[in-house]
Amino acid sequence: MTHLDLRISTSEGKPIYRQLVEQITYLVASGRLEQGQRLPPVRKLAEQLVINPNTVARAYRRLEGAGTVAARPGAGVFVTDTGSPMSLEYRHRLLAERIDLLLSEARQLGVDRTTLLELLEQRRSRLAARVT
Repeated sequence: MTHLDLRISTSEGKPIYRQLVEQITYLVASGRLEQGQRLPPVRKLAEQLVINPNTVARAYRRLEGAGTVAARPGAGVFVTDTGSPMSLEYRHRLLAERIDLLLSEARQLGVDRTTLLELLEQRRSRLAARVT
C-alpha cells in the first residue's frame, strides 16, 4: 500500500473528489504510482485527508470507470496495467495551467516579465544543480 501525498483545497471551488481524481491520475500518468501498486483503503485515505470516506469512494469509482485503477474484492484498489504514460498534450496542458497561475500571481504582486524570467532561470539552475 502506498502513502499518497495529496493536497486538498476547500477554497479552490473544485469538488474534492475531482481534486483526488486529477491528482491520482497525474501520479499514475507520471509514473509516480506504478502499475499494480495498491492505493490506500478508502477509510485510511479519508482519515489522512480529513474528508468524508464517501468522497474517497466516489473518486476511486471515477478512477475505476476511467480504467486508471481496479478494485479487487477483499484485496483493495490497484493501479491498472493500462495506466498509460503521460501524453505530450497532457503534460503541456498541466504546465499551461500552472503557468497561468504563476503569471496571474506575478501580475498581482507587480512582478514584471523580465524579473519573472530571471526568477524562473534561477530556480531552474538550482534544480539542475541538485540533480547532478
